[in-house]
Amino acid sequence: MKLSPQLVVSSLAVFVLSACSGSADQRRQADNDFDYLTTAPLEEWHSLEGSEPRVYNNYVIPKGDFTGGVGKQVDIRPPQQVLELIPGARIERANGDVTIWLLKQEDADRVWKTAQTLLAERDLSAREQSDSHIETEWTTWVSEDEDTPLSARYELTRFTSNGRHAIKLALIDWRQGSQELPVTFTNKERYSALMANLLTARYDLDIRQEAERKASELIKQIPISMGTDRSGLPIIIARSPYDVLWARLPKILPAMGFKIEERNQSQGTIKAKYFEPDDEFWQEVGVKPIALKSVTYTFLFGDLGNRTSINVTDSTGKPVEQELLKDMVPVLAAMAEKHQ
Repeated sequence: MKLSPQLVVSSLAVFVLSACSGSADQRRQADNDFDYLTTAPLEEWHSLEGSEPRVYNNYVIPKGDFTGGVGKQVDIRPPQQVLELIPGARIERANGDVTIWLLKQEDADRVWKTAQTLLAERDLSAREQSDSHIETEWTTWVSEDEDTPLSARYELTRFTSNGRHAIKLALIDWRQGSQELPVTFTNKERYSALMANLLTARYDLDIRQEAERKASELIKQIPISMGTDRSGLPIIIARSPYDVLWARLPKILPAMGFKIEERNQSQGTIKAKYFEPDDEFWQEVGVKPIALKSVTYTFLFGDLGNRTSINVTDSTGKPVEQELLKDMVPVLAAMAEKHQ
């Protein structure tokens, strides 16, 4: 299955920004009870004469000049997590910024290139740009959790520290509707994570598409032969990783005359009913027809690392005869080559 970058990015945005029903205020605020705002000030404790007070430090209220929102100003939404979709990367979050740490220069180059691709796909132009720094123009987020459209500008920086390579993403300017406001920690933390997730998802999409291309190349060169399992019973051996072969089976088996009825990748099983192809098919393949009955067979695939074992049982659960397995080998090989 091929996924477009627009689909992945759009789906991620919906996932990150979606919330329960109700108004934007209801999704951000606690449910009604703000009675603590009218609580009387604390008074000094006076012990009864002759009694010995006991103090438990567990309940001591720390002293200090603490600032922050109260009541309806408190945002109760859970913090956004950065999706760890970049193999070998370590995600660091500090002061609302997101830094992606990588060990290899080539991995950092790829993430930086992915960031440039993402900005281009979102039509997000750069106000300033160099080989190691990008400062974007305004991009707008429309969220059900907010009363008005939100706009933000971002700064992306790449650098090296202690032999490691980093790409840092920071939200630097903030706007609600048409009003430009100071950047708060809550907004930095939430919407830096959103942009970072778009970046990691775009990187993951590239990795998946590259794996699909490699799988298509590998499938062209799958040697298929007879072999034996540990108990000495005959099996078919496909010299291909399990995931690579599995991705092609929905095309290979129907081309051989099998109509797939059930399949389970985690268990490595496919149930398919056999319908013998016409004479033209066998002439094209260049082998004699397989003497299989028109019943449902179960294919069992085993992951052997860089190889995959294939067992076949009939409708009664009995393994098919060795000669039938041998007859399947050239047909499997021909269909694997044809359906790349």
